[in-house]
Amino acid sequence: MALRELTKEERDTARRKALAARVERAQLKKDFGNSGIGFDEVLERAGSSEAVARLKTLELLESLPGVGRVTATKVLEDLGISVNRRLGGLGVKQRRALKEYLAELG
Repeated sequence: MALRELTKEERDTARRKALAARVERAQLKKDFGNSGIGFDEVLERAGSSEAVARLKTLELLESLPGVGRVTATKVLEDLGISVNRRLGGLGVKQRRALKEYLAELG
């Protein structure tokens, strides 16, 4: 089934929505990396914001100082969390495991 052509207005609206989502995710990563907000607040925002819920857990961990892709990947693998898992898709046990890991860091 082919997708229908979007009108110029629909494309503009989609473009603005995508930009707003990218800005929101970038600000969240910046705040989290600077310890401006905690992991509990990140999870709370993921429950209320589709843009935050779609943020990959790997990207969130990479926003921490001194944590790069290799370290973040190893942490997720050690915790039994897929590197492709998004914040909105984390289960109860995965959230708890991440909270405990982040408590050990800070």
